[in-house]
Amino acid sequence: MMTANKFKAGDLFPAIELPTLTGDTITLGNPQAGLDWKMVVVYRGKHCPLCTRYLNEIEKLKGDFNKLGVDIVAVSADSETQVNAHMADLIVSYPIAYGLNIEQMQQLGLYISHPRSAQETDHPFAEPGLFVVNEKGQVQVLDISNGPFVRPELGVLLSGLGFIRNPDNNYPIRGTYE
Repeated sequence: MMTANKFKAGDLFPAIELPTLTGDTITLGNPQAGLDWKMVVVYRGKHCPLCTRYLNEIEKLKGDFNKLGVDIVAVSADSETQVNAHMADLIVSYPIAYGLNIEQMQQLGLYISHPRSAQETDHPFAEPGLFVVNEKGQVQVLDISNGPFVRPELGVLLSGLGFIRNPDNNYPIRGTYE
């Protein structure tokens, strides 16, 4: 049985509001800081060392994404306490939202896993997902994985977004055939 709907390229990104560690509430797909696109990175949580590495890698390229007009947010199902503890291992300056619930995970078409043990975490969590939302609020690019080992290579993603954002290329949203 499928637990999630397939999220389609070109769909409007849903208005999901979640808290961040700064005490703000953020609408995941809405760009901030004068940028017009948004990259929403869904990660598994504090328990995942590959997520920690990926989030820190994103930080290294944040300026390059911002130069393309792409704002960044990361989000997980972790609690505020778990995210606070995770910050000891993260060196990031983009917002980290938390508290993604199962209904929201399903709305995004994410794969959801149960923890293997209480040592891993204490709640079901989303497997990795990455959504790039354009200035119209549509999902321009998306990647959804069912495990921590499969994620977009950030340099390739950055290069591809540069190509897409170049108006001379007139590059459409791909994968919309029905």
